[in-house]
Formats: sequence, C-alpha cells, structure tokens
Amino acid sequence: MPTALNKSLGLNDVIIKAHNEGDNWNLVSLYTHAANRANSPHLESFFLTQAYVFALEQDHPAQRRLKSRLVAFGHE
Repeated sequence: MPTALNKSLGLNDVIIKAHNEGDNWNLVSLYTHAANRANSPHLESFFLTQAYVFALEQDHPAQRRLKSRLVAFGHE
C-alpha cells in the first residue's frame, strides 16, 4: 500500500515510512513535496536531488521536470 501524506504523520515520518516500505515510486512525490516546502535554496536542492535519484531509478515521469529544477539551481 503506498505511503500517503496524512495529517497524523509529519512529512519526515512519511518519508521514513516510505523508505521502510520500499515505496520508491512515492518517494519521488514525497521528496518533491519536501523541496516545495523547503525554506532555503540549499535544502530545496537537496530534496530535489533525492526526488530526482528516485525518479531515475523508477523511470518516473517526473524526471524531466525535476532535472529542469536542478539545472535552474546549477545542480545538474
């Protein structure tokens, strides 16, 4: 069962749960969500990198969008 972002768990807890469950597909969305909520460019880039790595491993359709965001930060 995919790990869903819900109000009873914080984002960090949901990410850890997804890792523990091997829900790599959903980790793309979770890390992207974390990047969108990041309060610094450095942290946003970190989460985007994590999302991008999982997207590449899963052949996820978000690959191009994530790469474009990383390129905009100069982190290709």
